[in-house]
Amino acid sequence: MIENFFKRVLDSYHHRFVSRRLILAIDLAIVAFSFITACILRFNFDIADIDWLVYQYYLLFLIFVRYVCFTTFRSYHGIVRHTSLEDMNLIFRTVTASSLVTTSFSTTAAFFSGYHVLYIPISVLLIEYFICLFLMIASRFFVKSMYMDISSRNHRRTTQDVIIYGAGRLGLLTKDALLRETGKVYNILCFIDDNTFLGEMSVEGVRVYDLETAYEQFMSAADNEVEVVVAIQRINPARRKAIMEYFLQRDVVVRVVPSVAEWLNGTLSSEQIRKIRIEDLLEREPIQLSNENIQDQITGKSILITGAAGSIGSELTRQILHYCPARLLMLDQSESGLYDLEFELNQACPEQTELVSIVADITDKVRMQRMFELHRPQIVFHAAAYKHVPLMERFPYEAIKTNALGTKLIADLSATYDVEKFVFVSTDKAVNPTNVMGATKRLAEMYLQSLNDRFKDGTRFVITRFGNVLGSNGSVVPLFKKQIQAGGPITVTHPDVIRYFMTIPEACQLVLEAGTMGVRGEVFVFDMGDPVRIQDLARRMVQLSGLEIDKDIRIKYTGLRPGEKLYEELLCQSEQNLPTHHPKILIARMPSVAFQEVNNTLVELREALKRGDREAMVSLLKSVIPEYISNNSEFEKLDQAEPKITVPINSRLLLE
Repeated sequence: MIENFFKRVLDSYHHRFVSRRLILAIDLAIVAFSFITACILRFNFDIADIDWLVYQYYLLFLIFVRYVCFTTFRSYHGIVRHTSLEDMNLIFRTVTASSLVTTSFSTTAAFFSGYHVLYIPISVLLIEYFICLFLMIASRFFVKSMYMDISSRNHRRTTQDVIIYGAGRLGLLTKDALLRETGKVYNILCFIDDNTFLGEMSVEGVRVYDLETAYEQFMSAADNEVEVVVAIQRINPARRKAIMEYFLQRDVVVRVVPSVAEWLNGTLSSEQIRKIRIEDLLEREPIQLSNENIQDQITGKSILITGAAGSIGSELTRQILHYCPARLLMLDQSESGLYDLEFELNQACPEQTELVSIVADITDKVRMQRMFELHRPQIVFHAAAYKHVPLMERFPYEAIKTNALGTKLIADLSATYDVEKFVFVSTDKAVNPTNVMGATKRLAEMYLQSLNDRFKDGTRFVITRFGNVLGSNGSVVPLFKKQIQAGGPITVTHPDVIRYFMTIPEACQLVLEAGTMGVRGEVFVFDMGDPVRIQDLARRMVQLSGLEIDKDIRIKYTGLRPGEKLYEELLCQSEQNLPTHHPKILIARMPSVAFQEVNNTLVELREALKRGDREAMVSLLKSVIPEYISNNSEFEKLDQAEPKITVPINSRLLLE
């Protein structure tokens, strides 16, 4: 009956909180009880020896001082059911401060006035201090414990065994967040920590073990359902990845605590502790940027970003906005994408920056010329392009028109209107291209290099080249996620296909860095890390979803699509790497092609577009790019040699 009563009370008041005035009144009652108890203890339970006529004024004075300190430190403002170590610390400081004030005042008043009646015995105050401190802390944890116990019985919550990796401050905050959860009971089995000095010790009553010991004791059983929460603030990405791999290989569910910046209102909750993503397993050392150099190049200037609504372009706008340009021109032909981006950036745009959205096609000469005349950009980041290989193999007209001729138009206008620097976002598919998309990007690279040779004192043209970016529109990771959610199958083109991957923020950071260091004509190649086997990527994503390959979801091999190759490369055979001051950025040295030759090809391509002659278009690309050999494509008949597949020297694979 009593339990049912408490359940009804809990149901009625679980969204309400106890009045602060009531908590303050209870705290003052604890002060009175502590003082009376201290007096009785001090006089060895001989109540007759206590002069209550005097001690009642001592009590009133102590209550007054405690009241002032309670209101000053706001010790009664916390939610009792969520009491934490921070609340204990606040109570300790409040009670200590009020005791010191009381002792100092009574001692000083008695000394200068000569009236010993004003002196409150220090022994009484000392005993009262410990009793009061203990009762105030204990009362809060008692209420918290009672609330959690009744709540757990009322909601009949499921119990989840949890091990927290990391016994530091973040680990303790994680433990508190899990124990506050009302929808599920979390049983904290232990902490795991790499610090050998913590081995076999306890933190807040929870044992600390090393990795192997914890696994053998709690996770080695075949039917274990233990979850591991990784809660370490400062950790080497390689070590973080190794920890996750260790548990995933043993079919242990792993979750991670987000960075402090992602906490809601600065507080960690159990809902924010997420399962690991595939990006976590590909994480590398954070990029160190030359922020001063980037700021010098961007702050106070007019910046144009083409393809601003795309994956790379939109992230570039976000990062550039931090450096407070005078004007940020966001150009894209996608109306909806540009509208969404503008709405997002308006929330965080600095006062000194003017945001300008431009809905336009980069191949429209009249629109582009008027835009350059009106806004006079000083730096151009050219990210607009068609990028899907199979589609562009079917529609070479669009790839040539946008990727090659569109880039030519923006580059020519940049030179005409004295743009300081033109940064071109290229792709690893431009290296030994086997498809129309890669060939058009390679042709754009060649044209920009020829402009550098032609205009040695004008606009500086810089080329950046990198591989696939995780999570970009149309990339393999979002595709796999959709296929997993639909129950499969996951489609992989070939068992041996591999790709280089980089996160979108990482790629854009390197684009900005390369843009600042570019002098003239360099092709900057980014360190993409080790290549990833797409088949392994698919298997790991299924595992991270809590499913099993061939049991829940199967992998279906569809064959290489038109224009695709098994291995992507970052350098041509004729290119060489030169280091830069940034360890993740290299310079590819390659021979440039004469401006007249590239320009003539582009003029002929424009004529071929007018005729709609697909084979003529592709033949012209092959004539100026001798390494362009089609693969698995209708245009293979235009090649004089058999298709070749080059295996990268660095063929170590991730996610194996």
